[in-house]
Amino acid sequence: MSSPALVRHPEDNMPATAALPEAVPPPATTTPATPSSFGTLALRWYRLNQGRLRATAIGVISLLAFLLVWHLLTTYRVVFFVRFTNVPSPLAVYASFTKAIHDPHFLMHVVLSCRRIFIGFSLAAIVGVPLGLVMGRFKLVHEVVFPVAEVLRPIPAIAWVPMAIMLWPTNEQSIVFITFLGSFFPILVNTLHGMSLVDPVLVRAAQCLGARERAIFREVYFPASLPHIFTGLTVGMGVAWVSLIAAEMISGQYGIGYFTWEAYSLVQYADIALGMIAIGVLGLGSSVLIRGAGHLVMPWRSTR
Repeated sequence: MSSPALVRHPEDNMPATAALPEAVPPPATTTPATPSSFGTLALRWYRLNQGRLRATAIGVISLLAFLLVWHLLTTYRVVFFVRFTNVPSPLAVYASFTKAIHDPHFLMHVVLSCRRIFIGFSLAAIVGVPLGLVMGRFKLVHEVVFPVAEVLRPIPAIAWVPMAIMLWPTNEQSIVFITFLGSFFPILVNTLHGMSLVDPVLVRAAQCLGARERAIFREVYFPASLPHIFTGLTVGMGVAWVSLIAAEMISGQYGIGYFTWEAYSLVQYADIALGMIAIGVLGLGSSVLIRGAGHLVMPWRSTR
């Protein structure tokens, strides 16, 4: 007796996966930003910049405390080893500032000082950095130049004023020369110091790989010396302002240094403080620009 034939339906030939239609996902919708998401982003930004915000807050508090102490000392005419009887108050200096910013002569003094700094400092950087690199690489050049530089380096900028007047035909050129000297030696010494700290293993490795002298300078010595070069540029900028102000006070007819000395001669105490504050702010701005350039040239140090 044969077994009965199995009845097969058309649905039996269909795969199991095709039995039910797949569920269609709902269309994606963009949820608008909620206040909680903005709070999360703000908290993340605060955590990333917490150190900078803390430093900024401390700096602002420090400046406000300095102004408060200055105001109290000048208001009550304190005499305690140091006399504050003739020192102008912060309000008097602010009044002098509001008057000076509308005076074209004060702006001319600031512009001329900045131009002298730019020319003198640029020349010092153009000469000092390559000379320091060459002195650090070639021993003969170091032995020839270093003794002369060490003899001239301790001479202060004020001592160069009479010699600069004799060397250059105009006061403008002599002041730029003194500014150049003031910034040249810090740049040279720091560049030379950076060259002395280059790892000789890196130099030998480059030589074994077939690098020529120019490539070694470009790929090994110069990048390794950049941090010290920018340190020298920052220090040189500060010394350049010191040298410039000394030169303008002695032999200048224009400039922020001359403005400060003229205010002292005319017994305008508020203008003296204004000139000193202007020198500090301009010097700080110049140093900030150099540090910013250093962060752009050396991005690997910005991440530390």
